[in-house]
Amino acid sequence: MKRFTGIAAAFLLAAGSALAQTPAFPSRAVTVVVPYSPGGLPDTVARVIGQKLGEKWGQPVVIENKPGGNGIVAADYLANKAPDGYALMVTDNTMFTVNPWIYSKLPYDPAKSFTFISLTATAPLFLAVHPSVPANNFTEWVAFVKSKPGHLSYGSAGVGSIHQLTMESIKSTLGLDILHVPYKGCGQAVPALVGGQVSSIFCAYPSLAGFAKEGRVKLVAVNSIKRSSLASDIATIAETTIPGFDFAPSIGFSGPPGMPAALAQKIAADVAEVVKDPALAERLRVLGIDPVGGGPEQYASMLNEERTRMEKVVKAAGAKAD
Repeated sequence: MKRFTGIAAAFLLAAGSALAQTPAFPSRAVTVVVPYSPGGLPDTVARVIGQKLGEKWGQPVVIENKPGGNGIVAADYLANKAPDGYALMVTDNTMFTVNPWIYSKLPYDPAKSFTFISLTATAPLFLAVHPSVPANNFTEWVAFVKSKPGHLSYGSAGVGSIHQLTMESIKSTLGLDILHVPYKGCGQAVPALVGGQVSSIFCAYPSLAGFAKEGRVKLVAVNSIKRSSLASDIATIAETTIPGFDFAPSIGFSGPPGMPAALAQKIAADVAEVVKDPALAERLRVLGIDPVGGGPEQYASMLNEERTRMEKVVKAAGAKAD
C-alpha cells in the first residue's frame, strides 16, 4: 500500500479556490464521532487534533464515542446527519476495508455511505514476543515458529482487527502455523503476552514500550513500510522478509454522504495545517502516531486499494464476525 506522507501540499492549492465559495465554517460546535471506546488510536487522534481544530476554528470540537459492531453503530449515526460538516467521524480503516469481508451483511456501503475527507495519520504496529522466545529479530522469529508448527499462539485485539490480519497475512505468505487467540483490544492482549499466555502479538508502541524497557517483552519487527522514529533500531518486515509489506493502521476524518466537495476540501486543508504544527506532530509521534494530512481524493483512493487487498487477507484467514 502506498503511503501519502507529505502530500498535503497536493490539494491545498486546489482547496484555496474552493474555500472562496464555501460559507463560513464552522459557526457552531462540531461533533466528531469515534466508533470505539476511549483510549484507542482513533480516539487519541480525534482528541489531540480536535483540540487544535477547535482553537483554529474558534468553535468547540466535541468528541463522542459510539462503540459497537466494529463501527456499525457510528456509521448508522453518521449516515443520518446533515452533510454540513458539523458531524464528522475519526476512525481507522477497519469499517471501510475489513468489515465488508467479515460481515455477511452491512447496513452501510463502505465506499458510498461516507464522504472521505482526510487521511490524517498512520500508526505502525510492533511485533512483540515473550522473553522466552529465542528470537531477537523477525527472521529468527519466523524460524522459531516454523520449528514448532501448531504449538505456539499469538494474541490480537480481536477478530478482524488489523492486529490479527497483519499476522494472518504473514502466516499465509510464509506458511506459518500459529494459533490465533483474540482479545478485546491490546489492553487485554499485552498482559496476556507479558504473562506468557501467548507468545507473540502485534500492538502499537505506547502499549509495549514500558514492558520492552523492563525486558518483559521483546520488540522484533514493525509492520509499516518504513521504520518508526520511536524505535528506529527495529527493522520492518518489508526490509527483511516480505518486500512491500505494509499493514500499519491509518486513521482519517470522514463525514456523512453528500458533503459538498468544497467543504470537504476545507476541512482536509485545516487538518493538514494542524498536523503540520511541530509541537502537535511531536506529541502524536510520542504516542506512536505519524501525522500525514492527505486530502479527500488520496484518502478515498487509498481505501479502495486497501479494501481490495483486505478481501484476500480476510478470506485467507477465514475471519468472520457473524
